[in-house]
Amino acid sequence: MASSVIHMCIAKKINQKLKFPENMLLLGSIAPDLSKHIGQTKEKSHFLTEDNHIDIDKFLKKYQSQLTDPFLMGYFIHLYTDLLWDKYFVSEIIEKNTIHLLNGETIEKNPETYKKLIYQDYTNLNIQLIDYYQLDLSLFYEEAVIPKIQMDEIPVEKLSLLINHTGIIIENTKEQKSYTFNLDNIKSFIELCSTLIISVIEERSNEKLNFRK
Repeated sequence: MASSVIHMCIAKKINQKLKFPENMLLLGSIAPDLSKHIGQTKEKSHFLTEDNHIDIDKFLKKYQSQLTDPFLMGYFIHLYTDLLWDKYFVSEIIEKNTIHLLNGETIEKNPETYKKLIYQDYTNLNIQLIDYYQLDLSLFYEEAVIPKIQMDEIPVEKLSLLINHTGIIIENTKEQKSYTFNLDNIKSFIELCSTLIISVIEERSNEKLNFRK
């Protein structure tokens, strides 16, 4: 799955079109990952099917009528981004059971190695992404504003835990060597995601929703 910073960059890019209150949209864009900070699996928070795929239609069936709420729109953007991450990005660095490194080497994929490499790269690229997309981080140092919304998938009242944890990760970010993907890879993915998700939003806007123009 994409990192919190990548999710927020995509949400900010999309918000150039939507014009939502940005901090609440950004909070929604990382909200599904609250589950891992409270000891829960992603099954509920990410609307996973039995074969571990995101069921975006299940989310829309339940929340489409509320997508004018910036928090829920951010949540939708997160889920759709994770769908696109697996489809368009991971396939570039993983082929069958092999991970392709930036230096041309390949190594055998196993869950521990893959997790270590991508999370290390997330941390290494955070500063560059925050600077390039001019990401507003006030969400992480101002008093937390919790959305007044009820969800069965995550305990909304515990979002301050996610805000604090993500803020610490960003604060401790350092630029170091990347192993599996670089800034250009990520920027291309962010631009692709933003374009595709805006198209989906506009299509559904014409059907049932009344988004800001």
